[in-house]
Amino acid sequence: MAATRSPAPRAPDAGPASEAFPLNQVLCGDSIRAMAGLPAGSVDLVFADPPYNLQLGGELKRPDESRVDAVDDAWDQFESFAAYDAFTRAWLLAARRALKPDGTLFVIGSYHNIFRVGAMMQDLGFWILNDIIWRKANPMPNFRGRRFTNAHETLIWAARSADARYTFNYEALKAGNDDVQMRSDWLFPLCTGQERLKDAAGRKLHPTQKPEALIARILMAATKPGDVVLDPFLGSGTTGAVAKRLRRGFIGIEREEAYAAAARARIDAIEPLPEAALVAPPSAREAPRVAFSALVERGFVSPGAELTDAKGRFRAVVRADGTIALSDGQNVGSIHRVGAKAQGAEACNGWTFWHVEEEGRRHPIDMLRARLRAEMGIAAE
Repeated sequence: MAATRSPAPRAPDAGPASEAFPLNQVLCGDSIRAMAGLPAGSVDLVFADPPYNLQLGGELKRPDESRVDAVDDAWDQFESFAAYDAFTRAWLLAARRALKPDGTLFVIGSYHNIFRVGAMMQDLGFWILNDIIWRKANPMPNFRGRRFTNAHETLIWAARSADARYTFNYEALKAGNDDVQMRSDWLFPLCTGQERLKDAAGRKLHPTQKPEALIARILMAATKPGDVVLDPFLGSGTTGAVAKRLRRGFIGIEREEAYAAAARARIDAIEPLPEAALVAPPSAREAPRVAFSALVERGFVSPGAELTDAKGRFRAVVRADGTIALSDGQNVGSIHRVGAKAQGAEACNGWTFWHVEEEGRRHPIDMLRARLRAEMGIAAE
């Protein structure tokens, strides 16, 4: 089979306005105003790391009285919860407008803001898919000893609407996780060492720079090569850098010119990965439909062959028309309906429930379906 090429990111087909689509650019300015200038329905994913509104009172010091370099910048300060809620509503509405109908949004935050943001998302029509805990391998200690060490942040993953056909690369994530489903608690260290951007004086450039590994997992989970990712609070440019490396398009918006300049320089230095490193097998949802009768017709399973469950408790016989019959002879039907009947269940995935025996071992019939799909793919070439 010919190798699958990763599509190049491109501007949406929006007529003359698409000529001004700022693909793979860092825009310096107000995020809400900049998003309003994008074509509606033009991006596949939004990753938002908005101000957390930390409400810090006074300086934070260690037990030795040295000052902690905390987030006390003006961009994180709001005069009231009402002001923060108004800001949140405005940027969420702008992001929702920019998303394609099947697009998704990731928002990251702390206990200071994430609950307010989540409620607002639901009010505006987003459909929450998961909350994900980023557990920090090296959290900052609680210096005052009056609370638990704050060792995690929360991400909310949401579709634009309840009926969106969103991207989720389930099989690829599972395969990369030793064939175990990817969980919603992720362990990554804080951004440190060579990855942390520094200013001319050697101090960290941005106080909330996120680790590239965190952004990479998000993009690998919910986008495909060629998709366009929007980050309305780009900061030091992590989203743009990771998107470029993974051959996704990006649009970054950052209001502070110093951060925007650093982000541009960082992204310019990135080399995209080879296309071969990003080609993923099609998901089960995207693979061509194959009926069980096709396996019988093509000789992958013979009429009269016996199917069992994984432990050999239930047995069924394959019929020439692609149906199967339980050994009691009373229940005949599809692999799914008969599998459910055998277990007394409401539903059953017959592809994974029923097994065939080869060389003394039982294998799910889904393995035979994969072989047929591969054969069909070779024939198509």
